[in-house]
Amino acid sequence: MSTILATIVVIGILIFVHELGHFLVAKWYGVGVEVFSLGFPPKLLHKQVGETDYRLSVIPLGGYVKMVGENPREEIPPELIPKSFSHRPLGPRVAIVAAGPMFNLLFSIVALTLVFTFSGMPYFTTEIGNIQPGSPAAQAGLQPGDRVLQVDQQPVARWEELAQLIRDSGEQPIELTIQRGEETFSRTITPRRMETTNVFGEKVSAVMIGISVSDKSVVARVNPVVALWEGVTHTARILEITTISVVKLISRQIPLESLGGPIMIAQVAGQQAELGVANLVHFMAVLSVNLALLNILPIPMLDGGHLVFFLLEAVRGKPVTLKHREMAQSIGLMVILLLMFLVFYNDIIRLLGPSQP
Repeated sequence: MSTILATIVVIGILIFVHELGHFLVAKWYGVGVEVFSLGFPPKLLHKQVGETDYRLSVIPLGGYVKMVGENPREEIPPELIPKSFSHRPLGPRVAIVAAGPMFNLLFSIVALTLVFTFSGMPYFTTEIGNIQPGSPAAQAGLQPGDRVLQVDQQPVARWEELAQLIRDSGEQPIELTIQRGEETFSRTITPRRMETTNVFGEKVSAVMIGISVSDKSVVARVNPVVALWEGVTHTARILEITTISVVKLISRQIPLESLGGPIMIAQVAGQQAELGVANLVHFMAVLSVNLALLNILPIPMLDGGHLVFFLLEAVRGKPVTLKHREMAQSIGLMVILLLMFLVFYNDIIRLLGPSQP
């Protein structure tokens, strides 16, 4: 699959899922939907089905659902008031707006469940890749290629299990059962607090013995129930990491230069497509969670901004005035445009690469 085709598939599906969430919940509550568009105007193709004009538009940076009565400045004929979004109670309006991000999270769960069901779950074994010089593991004579079979007589098969048991030791001596070729032996090692790098590239302190994982992995076959549970937990973990990343970006603990946009998405989509459908679907799941979180940010013009207005309406007992909403949306639009400029700038800089002396 080419990079261009992979990008179209990834972005198209994620936009469709997001807008489908708004569309279906709007229909559920009896709100009329005038337009369902993939992409932003001008429209490229369209087909009218019932009350809804389904469109494929030129600018592939998003999509939208236009509902009856969504624009507060628009006059609504009396016969359309029963289908008007703005005439619905607060609860249904919140559900309709929140449905887009929620469908993106649901998509991640379903996508990962299917990958785990049909392709299995890859995981790293307890084979040691590298030994840090001077570490407890080095002092105990462990070597790259050794496989840890047990920790204090407790069998371990996955690297994350091994790492967790070491962290939980509280710097107390632990007995490791090691396999080296045909030989099996035990070593008592006392973990100590050492400096390492977390997933955000930050230096952190952790209880370790100074070993790193090898690049060898195996695939475990799981039944659909286990796959579903893993799909939920993996989606939750992606959401957690993405949320922390956003906080660190805002607080400048992570440089803004690390942000990527459509060009970066296209590059990664192409790379994952070359590795196989399972890798591409997994990438889509990660991107879908990112899209959900982006849209739930409390920025006017985004779903999160609308939810903030609804929260203020619930607290005040009346809607935010149209003047204040339009002022906030103007600011929100500037923030979004600035963010788009930043990610495109970062993408172009990465594409050009470092300047030559």
